[in-house]
Formats: sequence, structure tokens, C-alpha cells
Amino acid sequence: MSEKKTSPETANSGQASINPNGVKWLMHFAGGRKGQYIFSVFCALIGVAASIAPYFILADIIRELIGGNQEWSFYLNRGFLIGMLWVLRYLFHSISTMTSHLATFDVLADIRKALLAKLSALPLGTVQEQSSGTYKNIICERVESIETTLAHIVPEFTSNICGAVVLFIYMMTVDWRVTLWSLSAVAIGFVAFMIMMASMPKYFPATVEKTKILNDTAVEYINGIEVIKAFGQSKTSYGKFVKAAKEGADCFIDWMRSQNLWQNLGMACFPATLLGLLPAGVVYMLNGSLTQPDFILLVILSFGIMTPLIIVFGFTDDISVVRVIMGEIADILDKEDLKRPEQSVKFPADNGVTLSNVHFAYKDKEILHGVSLQMKPGTLNALVGPSGSGKSTIAKLIASLWDVGEGRILIGGVDIKNMPLSDCNQYIAYVSQDNYLFNLSVMDNIRMGNGRASDEEVIAAAKKCGCHDFIMSLEHGYQTICGGAGGHLSGGERQRIAIARAMLKNAPIVILDEATSYTDPESEAVLQSALSRLVQEKTVLMIAHRLSTVTDCDCIHVVQDGNIIASGTHEELLSGCLLYQKMWNAHMSAKDRMEVVV
Repeated sequence: MSEKKTSPETANSGQASINPNGVKWLMHFAGGRKGQYIFSVFCALIGVAASIAPYFILADIIRELIGGNQEWSFYLNRGFLIGMLWVLRYLFHSISTMTSHLATFDVLADIRKALLAKLSALPLGTVQEQSSGTYKNIICERVESIETTLAHIVPEFTSNICGAVVLFIYMMTVDWRVTLWSLSAVAIGFVAFMIMMASMPKYFPATVEKTKILNDTAVEYINGIEVIKAFGQSKTSYGKFVKAAKEGADCFIDWMRSQNLWQNLGMACFPATLLGLLPAGVVYMLNGSLTQPDFILLVILSFGIMTPLIIVFGFTDDISVVRVIMGEIADILDKEDLKRPEQSVKFPADNGVTLSNVHFAYKDKEILHGVSLQMKPGTLNALVGPSGSGKSTIAKLIASLWDVGEGRILIGGVDIKNMPLSDCNQYIAYVSQDNYLFNLSVMDNIRMGNGRASDEEVIAAAKKCGCHDFIMSLEHGYQTICGGAGGHLSGGERQRIAIARAMLKNAPIVILDEATSYTDPESEAVLQSALSRLVQEKTVLMIAHRLSTVTDCDCIHVVQDGNIIASGTHEELLSGCLLYQKMWNAHMSAKDRMEVVV
């Protein structure tokens, strides 16, 4: 199969990995708040400087004590100065932290906006490759989990690195030999942390993957609770959840065990600067190459360098976690969009639709094999065929939910690939078998067809669809909350509201993918009447299993195994298409059996 016929780029197979573009994306989002972060780092640097300065003052006090200075005013002034420096340190630390948190909240908001915008720009197949639970986990929990780290890492990591470097350079000017000896334990701690970080790509991505599985299992359990209860599968489904939870916990424990030894060693070594400094300093002082005041100063400053070093290396674990999470975000943001221009260079001449040699593949399996058909402006058209033949795929391609792999789809003579998605959306109203209703009022769900519509226009659309009466019978009428995914309503009621939404949109092209599949025979007549009003002077494509609903269509296209095998009116197909004849006979037999039962 040629590459150009393949579907858009698929998601990862599920093996968690670190996307190297994660850091690039993080810098991109943080760049929009550069001024705030610079101010935060500036305040943090003042805070670190204020926290280090008391060590110099303390060394001066000790030298004066050894020298026999008994002036109380000297020590009181120095004590007051130390107190003021600590106040200054906490003041600027608070300002830095507050500024960094505010900037980070904005960065996370930008990340979430970018992720949601990306999902709307991706082909439907690419989005559906991941479960909704996975997306929810990344956009909500995972993004939120990096807030504290990002808010602190920028000012505190940067400022403490600078503070430690400046202090180290100063200690080197006092006596480079003792300084290096003081850092011998730090070097061991550094190596321990490097070993710990080296194991992160092996263990942490696995915990991420197990967390995804646990989240998806929980969402599946909740969404499928009706089926679970109806078929007595509570034990099996609960066992699946328990297994996912246990595997996640075991994976996390393995990670902690691999990290624990090296982390403890590192944290034990970092504060141990005196282990190298004291013996080396005593030797050099005894041989006369180090003065007593310098030795005292280096001892005091060694305590001062410990705090910023511990803070810096305390971020190593958090940095690795942020890197993995940003890798997950980058995996989504790096996916290939539907390729559409920003502006149209040519507008459709009419609302006719043409498919020319359209190929489409999903996960390397070709579903459509050179489909060609024409829907003249203002005509009623239908797609019929066995389940899985490719009917809904054709509808979704026309609606720009996917991109064709090869061939062209034209609206009014214009290739949809040369039209912005916003223009395509304006031209097409798409009503599927399972139209989603949001956890909003009935009024707001219908108004999504036209955000500028007044309440009166919404009610008028509902009346045209024959659903006004049942809406008014609800507890709060048009203000009744539909529930998550429309769960407070029946399937037929959801479809009728979806049709009202499409009617309110008033698009020149209407696609009805099994739009009446959930309705009972009494309601179907009402819906068919509503649909006839909806599609007046529009180009309509209907997909239906009940052939009686498409007999009046201007043109019926028969789909089999991803190919159009016949096109024509109902009468023409009855006389010239064997598959259509079989489908019609099966439909009439089923209808007769239903009437007998009734």
C-alpha cells in the first residue's frame, strides 16, 4: 500500500517514553511569561544572597570573639544585621514564589488550551486512538501535577545554583585546597544523584503507563456499570480494576526501591562538607599554610554552601518527572493536524458534493478503495450497505473529521483541503447515530448549532423537529440538564435534540448518519417529517439500515467492502443491483415479522 494512502499518523502503541520535544514545548509556553519568571528569579537571587550573607557575618563574629573583642555594640549590630537579612530573605522568597506561581498557573492554562485546541484540529481517528480517560488524565491531573515543581524550579533552582557557584568561587579565593576537600563528599553525592536519574527513563515511564491503564479501567468501569450489573460482571470488572491498581502500585514500589539507596546516599553526602574540610584544614593550619581566621571562615561558609546544594539536587527527581509529563504533552502537540489553510482562496459555487477516487486507510488497513460519487446541489442522497462497508467513513470524510489519503472531496467545485476547517464546519451539519449531548441544559445543547440564536429561535427549531412537547414535559423544560453525555435522556430524545441542533445551524449540506436509529415507530414519523423540513433546498446525505427511510431519495449509493458498487433510484437499484435487492427483501421480511408480533 502506498504511503499516501495511509491514515494520519497514529499515536504511540502505549509504551510510555520520553519525547525529547517536551522541553521545547515547555520553553515555548514559559516564554510567554518570561518577564514574570525573570522578576521571580531576580527576587530569588536577592533572597539567596540574603541567606548566605549571615554566614560571612557569623564568621566575622567568631573571629572577633577569638580576638578578644568585648564591645557589646559590635555584636548587637551584627545580630541585628543578621536578623534583617533573614527578614529580607523571607520577604523576597515570598515575592519570588508568589510571582512564579502566578506565572505557572498561566502557563498551565496555556498548555491546557493548546491541548484542547490540538484535539479539535486532529483527525477523528487520531483522537480516538487514545481513550477519553487518558486525555482527561493528561489534561487535568498530569498537567496540574507539575505546577508546584515548575513554580519553584525556575526561581529556586536558578538562584540556588548561582548562590552555590558564587560561594564556591569565593571559597576558592580563600583557599582552593580546603575548598576542594570540602566538596569531596558533595562529589560522591552528585554521582549518586546521577545514577538515580539514569534509572528514571527505565522506571518512571512505566509508572506513567500503569497510571494510564488504571485511569482507563476506572473510567471503563464507571461508564459500563449498567452492562456490568445487567450481566452480573461486577466481580470480573472489579477484579480487572484491582489488578490494574496492584500492577500500578507494584511498578511504583519497584521504582522507589531502585531510587531509594542512591537518593539516601546523595542526601547523606551533600551536607557532609566538613568530612573533607576539617582534616584538610587542620593539616594546612598546623603546617602554617592556612591562617586560623581563614579556616574559621571556610568552616562557616561550608555550612552556607550546603543549603543551596541540597535544594538544587532535591529538584533532580522533580525535573525528571516534569520531563516525562511534558513528553506526554508533546506526544499530543506533535501529532499531525488536518492540513487546512487559514483562509479560503476560492468559495464553493454551490452546495454540491463530489468524491473523486477517494482512498482512506486506518492503521495501515485500507477501508475505502477509490470511492467516487456525486451529490448534486439540493438533492437527497443515501448510502446503504452492510455493516462495516465504509458508509460512516465516507460521511466523516465529507464532514472533515478525517482527511482522505488519496483522491479529492469537493464542495461546490472546491477541494475541502483548500478550505479552512471553520468554513467546512459552516457548510456542513453532521448528525450521527450517537450524537453527544453536554452536561448542560436542553436549551444550551440545541443552541450549540448557532451560538447567536435567541431562546425563541431555539424553541422554534425544537418545534420544527417535533420535540418541543417532550421537552416541555421534562421537569424543568428547556432548562432541564441533559446529564453527562445526555445520560438523563433516552436515545431517541437525544437524537431529536441533536436534529434540532442541526436544524438551528441551517447549513447548506446535511449529513444524517443513522439519525433516527433510536426512535420508536411512532416518533420516527414525526422525525421524518422534521427531517423533510430540515433538508429543504439542501444537499443531504443519509445513511440508514432501514431502507424504507431512503426510498424517496434522488440517488442511492450502494457501498460494499469500501467500494461504490451501484448508484441510482430505488426502482433502478431493485432491478439492477443484486445486493440492494437482497437488502430490500431482508428489510421487508423483518418489517412483516414485526407487524405480526405487534
